[in-house]
Amino acid sequence: MGAAAECEPSAGAFGKCRRLLNAAQYRAVFDGASLKASHRHLLMLARPADGLHSRLGLVIAKKNVRKAVQRNRIKRIVRESFRQLPDTGAPLDIVFLARRGLDDMDNASLFATLGEQWQKLSRHKATHTGARDR
Repeated sequence: MGAAAECEPSAGAFGKCRRLLNAAQYRAVFDGASLKASHRHLLMLARPADGLHSRLGLVIAKKNVRKAVQRNRIKRIVRESFRQLPDTGAPLDIVFLARRGLDDMDNASLFATLGEQWQKLSRHKATHTGARDR
């Protein structure tokens, strides 16, 4: 199996083609973030992706979420929320950053907050690409 087969994600998969994998990919998002969705406990930075699929990178610092159990719980919920997004429109490279207090949110409220932030990113993407096309 080649790289092409590896980048054919099945429904609900979170393979390598759906993740930011190295420092250069993260840096590209940090340096060229044209879209942002902010909340008191989290921040999402995004830029148009080079590939066919949206990709996600996670930055959950020990400084902001002290316990590994909580960091892992947050990662699972963010990945699951990202997996459930419809793959429509132009793909984005997204970096999710945790802020202090995110570990105090329960799973349901975190999932709901993530849904709001994904919608905010997609609205910004629609207005951003619409303005650029004019």
